[in-house]
Amino acid sequence: MKLIVGLHNIECIQSVLQRGCVLTIGNFDGVHLGHQQVLQRMVAQATAQNLPSVVMLFEPLPIEYFAPEQAPVRLMNFREKIQALQGSGVDYVLCVRFNRAFSALSAEAFVQTILVEALNVKHLVVGDDFRFGQQRQGDFSYLKQAGNRLGFSVTDMPTFDVDGQRVSSTRIRQALQTPDLAEAQVLLGKPFHFNGRVIHGQKLGRTLGFRTLNLNPKRIQMPVQGVFAVTVGGIADTPWPGVANIGLRPTVDGVRPSIEVHLFNWTKDLYGAHVSVTLQHFIRPEQKFNGIEALKHQIGLDAEQAKHFFKL
Repeated sequence: MKLIVGLHNIECIQSVLQRGCVLTIGNFDGVHLGHQQVLQRMVAQATAQNLPSVVMLFEPLPIEYFAPEQAPVRLMNFREKIQALQGSGVDYVLCVRFNRAFSALSAEAFVQTILVEALNVKHLVVGDDFRFGQQRQGDFSYLKQAGNRLGFSVTDMPTFDVDGQRVSSTRIRQALQTPDLAEAQVLLGKPFHFNGRVIHGQKLGRTLGFRTLNLNPKRIQMPVQGVFAVTVGGIADTPWPGVANIGLRPTVDGVRPSIEVHLFNWTKDLYGAHVSVTLQHFIRPEQKFNGIEALKHQIGLDAEQAKHFFKL
């Protein structure tokens, strides 16, 4: 899979697009089961037509551009989303800068300049709620009519349900806020996890007898908070068990998530390493304590609960 950042860089694959491509468009936040159905259909269509498959993403997300104060927390940062798409069989991911000029494109201009002239689309796979163009004026019906005129076909994917309800990023966020890790796992098709780089912290954990990894998850908010039994990937041959506290703390730059992971029976420094943290079991909500001793006592209880979950 190749990542292309910016419409101006499409020229690097113009020779590949001469015969056309099969395209899907969306936010793909979480790359959940509904997204996976769309991706599978697109890849299958591309294989059948012997054409490259392309996913079009946006940065920032449209709602983050138009109403940043109302934008929901992301399930994935950009790096995590690209990693998730790598396992889907997609040939190219095109990341388009969502800015004033792009948002001002009419539905007609989007179809003509982006889909036809830039990408030479032969088939388009979209969700049944897909909208595009200035003021969301374009929809599946519009695409169908445009395709008949301009030489491409369109498939709209029906809603993908689990337990009689639509699978969506919003539903997963709600499950994580509870947190209901089991439901989130069902909707995602895998346990919820996130990536982060190990950074230097205040070294408070060492004074409490619980050395921790402090992580920078490259986002301003996490979709989940609390204390969890976790496994950490990328540091050993198999995921390593531990206990994590996910919360918020003020910084010079505003607010960023505070993520501290205590690994059981681990002594090596991991500063600078990129690791993956998978939430396995919810222990308790985040809370404040009256003093260091109370905090130390609770951390010990949290660690014991996590060890019991892992049968250590």
